Amino acid sequence: MTPDALYERLRARRFIFAGPCALESLELALDTAHAVREAAEAAGLFAVFKSSWDKANRTSLDGFRGPGLARGMEWLARIKQETGLPVVTDIHEPEQASPVAEVADVLQIPAFLCRQTSLLLAAAQTGRVVNVKKGQFVAPWDMAPALDKLHSTGNNRILLTERGASFGYNNLVVDFRSLPIMQGYGVPVVFDATHSVQLPGGKGTSSGGDRRFVPMLSRAAVAAGVDGVFLETHPDPDHALCDGPNSWPLDKLAPLLRDFAALWSLPYAC
Repeated sequence: MTPDALYERLRARRFIFAGPCALESLELALDTAHAVREAAEAAGLFAVFKSSWDKANRTSLDGFRGPGLARGMEWLARIKQETGLPVVTDIHEPEQASPVAEVADVLQIPAFLCRQTSLLLAAAQTGRVVNVKKGQFVAPWDMAPALDKLHSTGNNRILLTERGASFGYNNLVVDFRSLPIMQGYGVPVVFDATHSVQLPGGKGTSSGGDRRFVPMLSRAAVAAGVDGVFLETHPDPDHALCDGPNSWPLDKLAPLLRDFAALWSLPYAC
């Protein structure tokens, strides 16, 4: 799928970005990707597989980061080939943009880096779709300058993602007003349902989270008219190597996607 064709599909709404937080193994990633595709197809939704080859902002030096660039791109290419799903993955430094864009269909800018000019320009210059996560410390209207940076390259295939705002220490809260505000800039907006229930650094040497609230928040976002939903999902979240407390169980994904489909079909979810 060309970048233009993919972006037009995303602009049509009713899509998910879903997969494990990090690439723990090729087998786990492939199994998850197949399950994501099956659940999305059954609900009539478009799916993009997501997973990170490097989690560069772990709380602790000992936190699991992923397989690295070379192996990560090899695994993502294999997942694309075997499942037919587009893939989205993060970049953290400008020089990573070009090699990652050879495989990934969507380059994602992590929330902590949403204002990094060189990183934004490098991502946009690849011509790929770029998804920028709004920082926990950034107001929705403050994403306009980031969009200006991206558009300056001539790349207009841009998404913005809401993932909650800092609410005191080790906590996040979602302001659903940010969804229509950012949509007002003329770009599709994604709701990150699983990072929005994260408790950053809440476990001392790692982040905590409370996945109980994923269905409520994600259904609310869809009802509010969000274009797509981002979900970290794992076959065994309690033993995931990264972001387990806020990951949604893979065996509970299908019914949640059916809820999204039903809500997106309602007149007010548009």
